[in-house]
Amino acid sequence: MVDEKKLTFEEAYKQLTELVKKMESGELPLADSVAAYEQGIKLKAYCEQLLKEAELKIETLKISD
Repeated sequence: MVDEKKLTFEEAYKQLTELVKKMESGELPLADSVAAYEQGIKLKAYCEQLLKEAELKIETLKISD
């Protein structure tokens, strides 16, 4: 598993969507599905954090105009 903190938003989002596709396929063994779910939660939180940071940056720029 990759450390999500080293990924760009786009890379993390792509990994997240790939995990979801694998899990939805129903072909993963249970243990792999659980591991994929755990990684997906981390990636989702990381993407949300990056989006929040971008939103705050935009708001700051709006205020300073």
